[in-house]
Amino acid sequence: MKDRLVTLIGGGGFLGRYVAQELYRTGARVRIAQSRPRDAFFLKPLGGLGQTQFIAADVTRPDTVARAVEGSDLVVNLAGTFGPAMRAVHVDGARNVGQAAANAGVQALVHLSAIGADPQSDSDYGRTKGEGERAIHEAFPHATILRPSVVFGREDAFVNRFAGMISMLPVVPVVRSGARFQPVYVTNVAQAVLAALTDPGAHGGKTYALGGPDVMTLGELHRWIAGALARKVHFLELPDAIGGMLPMLPGSPISKDQWRMLQHDNVVDAGAEGLAALGITPTPLATVAPAWLVRFRRNGRFGSVGQTA
Repeated sequence: MKDRLVTLIGGGGFLGRYVAQELYRTGARVRIAQSRPRDAFFLKPLGGLGQTQFIAADVTRPDTVARAVEGSDLVVNLAGTFGPAMRAVHVDGARNVGQAAANAGVQALVHLSAIGADPQSDSDYGRTKGEGERAIHEAFPHATILRPSVVFGREDAFVNRFAGMISMLPVVPVVRSGARFQPVYVTNVAQAVLAALTDPGAHGGKTYALGGPDVMTLGELHRWIAGALARKVHFLELPDAIGGMLPMLPGSPISKDQWRMLQHDNVVDAGAEGLAALGITPTPLATVAPAWLVRFRRNGRFGSVGQTA
């Protein structure tokens, strides 16, 4: 990987920063491509002198994507979104990246999708992710598809969101408490990206489902976080008849599409290839999360271990 040029589409995001750091360790040159390159300037000191380059690119504009991947040896598409732009980013954007990578003659392309990606999904997110996989394979047949479950890490918007609620509220409502997840550590996902890039002969054209070592329900996750924060909280598990009405309320923390996604478990299917096939040992949530969740504890790092609130 040393001195090879790797373009990270959306490299300044949550996952992108970890992929970049894995690449820096190999001596690769990293080109960060995103609509607002300035937002990713924090990555520059993480690499060596001259190891990072920034370029403006929008996956919905083929000309900018073509410029971003020009001269690249390897490309990673990390672009993703929620809301009305999902089709433009997940489907059209994936097609644009695949075509640009093919035209540039890159040696390997890794595309980040998600568990639950399916063109027949009843959620817009799952459906567009599934159609995006098809679009990128049509343009670049040997692309490697990675489908992570919910990704957790220091900067995530999943575990930290629940921790923020639990740290402030005496009663925390939980919708679809029985929905199952298989949270995967962001560093493991970044390692999976590197493994796929390093050996496209073994991993090109394949799809890998990435999940952590633990399967837990949403209710179990809430209770685990409360324990990690030493918080005494009452959890109000809402029945579907009530939970299904939340997306219709102004300022709701959950959208209609997210509610549809919660109707299905977000776990690795039995028999699916995953982290083990990429030579990666999954990291349990409990071994790393307490290190950053401590900021949500009463008195933070200065609270006693047995202190509860």
